Amino acid sequence: MTALTQNADATQALVDWCRQKLDTAETTFDAGLAIARRMGAHKAGESCEVGFWVPELLERRVPDGDIFIEVLEPVDEVHLTVSRQTHKFDRHLIPAGRCEGFVFSVISGMRAGTRDTIGSFYALTWRDENGKWHRILDPLAHSLPFGVFAPAEYYDIEAMQAARSDKAYFEALPEGDPVKLSNPVNILQIHPGTATAGGTLASLARRFDHLAERVRNNLPLEPADKLFLGYDSVQLMPVEPTTVFETGQEFWTDTAIEGDDQTGGIVTAELHRPSTTNWGYDVVVAGMAAVNPAILESGRPDELVDLIEALHNFPGSPKKLVLDVVFGHSDNQGLHALNYHFFAGPNMYGQNINYRHGIVRAILLEMQRRKANFGVDGIRVDGAQDFTFWNSSTEQLEHDDDYLQEMSDVVQEVAGRRYRPWFVFEDGRPWPQEDWELSSTYRAVVEKQRDDDVFQWGPLTFAHNTPFIYSFWLSKWWRIKEIMEVGSNWISGCANHDTLRRGTQINPKLNVNTRLGDTRMEILDKAYDNPAVSLITYCAFPGVPMDFLNASARASWGFIRNQDDQYGVKVVAEEAISLKWQVDEYAYSMPMAFRRLKEMGFTTREDLVRFMEFLPALVEVTNNDLEVIARLANEVNPPLAGPGPFTVAGLKQVARAWMDDMHDYCNVSGYEAALSETQTGFNLAVRQFRHANPWLQANLKGGDHYDYRKPVDGSVLFTTLRHAPNGDQVFCIAHLEGGPVTIDPLTMDIPGLEGMGWNVALRTPPIGGDFVGGVLTIADSMGVLYTRPAARR
Repeated sequence: MTALTQNADATQALVDWCRQKLDTAETTFDAGLAIARRMGAHKAGESCEVGFWVPELLERRVPDGDIFIEVLEPVDEVHLTVSRQTHKFDRHLIPAGRCEGFVFSVISGMRAGTRDTIGSFYALTWRDENGKWHRILDPLAHSLPFGVFAPAEYYDIEAMQAARSDKAYFEALPEGDPVKLSNPVNILQIHPGTATAGGTLASLARRFDHLAERVRNNLPLEPADKLFLGYDSVQLMPVEPTTVFETGQEFWTDTAIEGDDQTGGIVTAELHRPSTTNWGYDVVVAGMAAVNPAILESGRPDELVDLIEALHNFPGSPKKLVLDVVFGHSDNQGLHALNYHFFAGPNMYGQNINYRHGIVRAILLEMQRRKANFGVDGIRVDGAQDFTFWNSSTEQLEHDDDYLQEMSDVVQEVAGRRYRPWFVFEDGRPWPQEDWELSSTYRAVVEKQRDDDVFQWGPLTFAHNTPFIYSFWLSKWWRIKEIMEVGSNWISGCANHDTLRRGTQINPKLNVNTRLGDTRMEILDKAYDNPAVSLITYCAFPGVPMDFLNASARASWGFIRNQDDQYGVKVVAEEAISLKWQVDEYAYSMPMAFRRLKEMGFTTREDLVRFMEFLPALVEVTNNDLEVIARLANEVNPPLAGPGPFTVAGLKQVARAWMDDMHDYCNVSGYEAALSETQTGFNLAVRQFRHANPWLQANLKGGDHYDYRKPVDGSVLFTTLRHAPNGDQVFCIAHLEGGPVTIDPLTMDIPGLEGMGWNVALRTPPIGGDFVGGVLTIADSMGVLYTRPAARR
């Protein structure tokens, strides 16, 4: 057994320092900001400094002699790339020092993990009056190879930072005071689990390395390559550890503990590689400084740095990385990962967060700081309207805008440079008030923050938009006017993880725009990858355009989460309608498609559709009583396909199979072969146009024009005329819905359009390259972009 010892003097010095901070800081929050920096496990010379905030032990009056730092040293090599293994660990119980609710220990002999080495695992453990041991896990850990409900790994973050290959990117920033990073020109939103065949950050980094090599050597680009190009930033959907399986397999299970209760012994544990699939937003808040091990090929957090390096070192111009963070709520599983002080009561997602508690507030900001210190350039805050608190003075529920400002103020330090990331907030307040779509200004945070370059999701991005329902564009005209006039600090675009999912849940019997395609799958694909919409988003709208990879690849998408047990069947019942939009007979018949459901007896799509027609109705009429649902399902005549006779366990297995099969079905790699050279080429061209004309981010000004053709006469033709600072003009016409129109766009009665000198800069498919001006027939989803230099006006 490796010798591990507590450095008593260093531990006491740390406890004294903590006491001094608590006694002298202006507020508890200020003290918390300083103390949180030394929580978790950090290198301190040749020792490891370990700190926990455990006020619950103080409240339970647990004596000092029953509180230890538990260090688990693998007896044999732990392999993070195997599905299942059993290991023995030397268990060391290291005494700790206390300062109120804080516990510290400085330990010699712990091994720090690196890319190539597994480090010591650790947790806080305490013994109750009956001699039973309890484990408290580290919410501020840097590495969690087996998830948030397992001991953390002591990790050498300094070594990871020292080895990064993008130091020059950061060294180009000014020295001294922190610099605020600017916004990107456009964004590609990516779900790491479905972006590549591997579904990991490592495979995504390799994808960008592959693209970089082709760009560097001027090699031909395939349609799948073009999906990732033309962006100067990538926004990852959340990469924090998510919820785990509610029942069944745990990723770390102690099966035996042998030895001395006072000094340690041997722990035998069964380990499983994390295998959850999730869209990223089901978090427990604990572990937010680490990376979700389910999307790490190697199990090492270095994979996030590898991806950032690939983006920062991209040839031609660097690409920024924007992280999507979820601090607005916690799943109910968070109650088992954090002490009760972190929570302020239940909500529709699980639990509200207790932002007003000074120490909680400080820890959350420290989690954010550690995560962004991987080297991110921007942060998107999910659900900023959820950061609320009850003001006892006004007796009202209020938004904690001070906390949102504190998030923006956090300073990062990478490669010797200090900076503040660019920030974008998803905030639709007064959501979830019933009239939120009418009442939200989408500017609440922008108007309150000190910086003038803070962004919010705009109304076509935030709202549950369905651009394949007839009259959508005219019904949203008042919002389009807002985009044109005040949208410079909005994220624009119709396709993201929320809007595409919303589209899959629409009743097909509504008044669907059948001009978008011959089948429902074609209609949905074109609605969220519409060339005319891309034209106005990139060549007319102010703000920062964002695309969603799955939409641009015309890949499927949905609510992905395979951890549910209690409500898993209900969730699948709610998602069942997406079958009608995203899966046809041919797609279902493919050998690897929906293989789990096929193995359960749903041999054909018709089998599954029939079952999914019954399931939502049964869930509703029984109020999700699974016993009754199973009994009623067994009484259907002719019998339903599937694992009959149905039982509660069988229904849950169907729900799990659906989620796992849909996760596979949504993988972008499965759609690359069908990509259109014309469509992907056009989309890349509009992105390149935006980069060549970054002034388009600004709001429209005097002399600019935007409108739709009046009278409508059955077709929505949207036109804009914008003027660059140097006097150049950009004119756009886009057909957004309705019947075809034959027109010469340059003869429209628009002030400033008259005269010669116009050139056709871009044409949407299927308008051919031979169109250089004059009369054309423009149909749904088509458009043309004209430019005129100031010298030719």
